[in-house]
Amino acid sequence: MSTGNGRAAYRPGTEGSRPSKGERTRARILDAAAELFSRSGFNAVSLRDIAAHAGLTHAGLLHHFPGKDRLLLEVLERRDLIDARELFPGLLRPGSPAPEPARRLRLLLELVARNSRTPGLVALYAKVSAEATDPDHPAHAYFARRYRYLRTELTGIVADLQQAAGAGDAADPGVVAGQLLALMDGLQTQWLLEPEAVPMEALVRDFLDRLELLPADGAEATDGAEAGEGVSAETGDGVSAETGDGVSAETGDGAETGDGAETGDGAEAGGVSR
Repeated sequence: MSTGNGRAAYRPGTEGSRPSKGERTRARILDAAAELFSRSGFNAVSLRDIAAHAGLTHAGLLHHFPGKDRLLLEVLERRDLIDARELFPGLLRPGSPAPEPARRLRLLLELVARNSRTPGLVALYAKVSAEATDPDHPAHAYFARRYRYLRTELTGIVADLQQAAGAGDAADPGVVAGQLLALMDGLQTQWLLEPEAVPMEALVRDFLDRLELLPADGAEATDGAEAGEGVSAETGDGVSAETGDGVSAETGDGAETGDGAETGDGAEAGGVSR
């Protein structure tokens, strides 16, 4: 399926390889940043806060991430990469065939169901996407690309489902894709405020059913990822950063010596594997 100009700049790591010590440290930093960003928002969290939460020195964090803007983008990209592995395979492996439309719909519903079990990540996207409407926000371009890409991909999925159902006079696929995105994001905000009152997956299913887009089997979602084919948990091999060779030093935290000595993780000789 064509992605047009909406493709976001995801960078997958090397799948199937054992994460290096540096990659495991980076994953710990990303986990800490995701938790703090989701709890307090991007602007209220400092790099020193993240370093302390990850059990590192400020200098040790800077060895892996030279700035908070880059760290935020890596947090967002890592989660989107995990979600994209099956739903949007062409994004990670250009030219890869997409799953059948009914399966892609089921994967989308699985994603909605999984979001119901990860309030921290949902809160992160809700808070940061709202902050990123400011053109000067570091994630503004990222979210603009992300929504452009999602609209393109969902439009294709809706068109395929309409064709499979023989719906010749169906609603415009692009309009439906925009409505579906708005519904999912709006439900997430309501769910964060009152989880018991907002069954996100059921409401998304109802929307799709009213448009006769649910296949005959109802596109039943499973409770979590399917073994061997679902979305795996983060193991530290998510998105590898391309931060360049230099690390900017900041005053007040001591000098960092090329290999970035870190508390709680030991010194990493010879630099970091990226």
